[in-house]
Amino acid sequence: MGQTLSGRVAVITGASGGLGAHFARVLAKEGAKVAIMARRAELVEALAAEIRAAGGEALALRLDVSDADAIGPALDEVERRLGPVSIMVNNAGVGGEGMGLEISVEDWDRTFDVNVRGVFLGAREAAKRMIASGVAARGEARIVNIASIHTFVPKAGLAAYCASKAAVGALTKVLAREWARQQIAVNAICPGYIETDINADWFKTEGGERQLKSFPRRRLAEAGDLDAALLMLAGPAARAITGTLITVDDGQSLA
Repeated sequence: MGQTLSGRVAVITGASGGLGAHFARVLAKEGAKVAIMARRAELVEALAAEIRAAGGEALALRLDVSDADAIGPALDEVERRLGPVSIMVNNAGVGGEGMGLEISVEDWDRTFDVNVRGVFLGAREAAKRMIASGVAARGEARIVNIASIHTFVPKAGLAAYCASKAAVGALTKVLAREWARQQIAVNAICPGYIETDINADWFKTEGGERQLKSFPRRRLAEAGDLDAALLMLAGPAARAITGTLITVDDGQSLA
C-alpha cells in the first residue's frame, strides 16, 4: 500500500507474537517507526531486529500492561528515542477462560487487569502525550483498541473474556466522545477466530472441528485479513472515523 505512515511513531502492546507481532510488521512496512512492547523481552527484541533487517525502524521494550506505573514511562522512552507517538495499538490481552460457576476471582481480575485496565491506561497515557506534543492538534492522533467478536457474541465458558471485550467496546466509544474536540480518533477492531499457534491444536480436536463447521465459511480467518482495517484506523483515512467498532470475522458472528 506504499508508505502512508512515513514519519509516524506507532506503539503496539502485546507484540511478542500473534496479532501484535503481525501489526508491528504491517505498520513498519507502511513506513511507521514502531515501538513493540510485551512482557517477554527476548521475543520483542527478536522482532525488532527482524524489522530493522528489513529496512524498518523498531524499538523493543518490556512492558506488562497490568502494571499501571509502567505504561507512562514506557511511552516516555518511546518518545525520547523515536519521537512523538501518533498511533497507539492496544493489543495486549489474555483469554480468561472458565465457566461462570468455576472461574476464580483471581483469574477474573487478571482478565480485566490486562484486557480492560491495560487498554484504558494505554489509551489515556498515549492521549496525554498526543495532546502535549501537538500530534493531536495536527489531526494525526490514532488509538486502535483490539476487541473481539465476543464484544457482541456471548460464548459459554468465556464469561470473563466476553465481559472484558464488551467493556473495551464501550470504553472505545466513551473515550472517542471525550477526546473528539482534541481530534484524537479512538476506534476498535473486533477480530473473529484467526489461525494462530495458540489455537491450532484446539481446532484439530473434535470440539474444535465442530466449532469450525459452525462458521458460515467453515474456516478460520487470517491475520492479514485485519490489515485493511488496521491501516485505515491508524492512518489519514481515519480523519472522520472515531468511536467505531469494526468487525472482521469472515462472517463467523453470523453463526
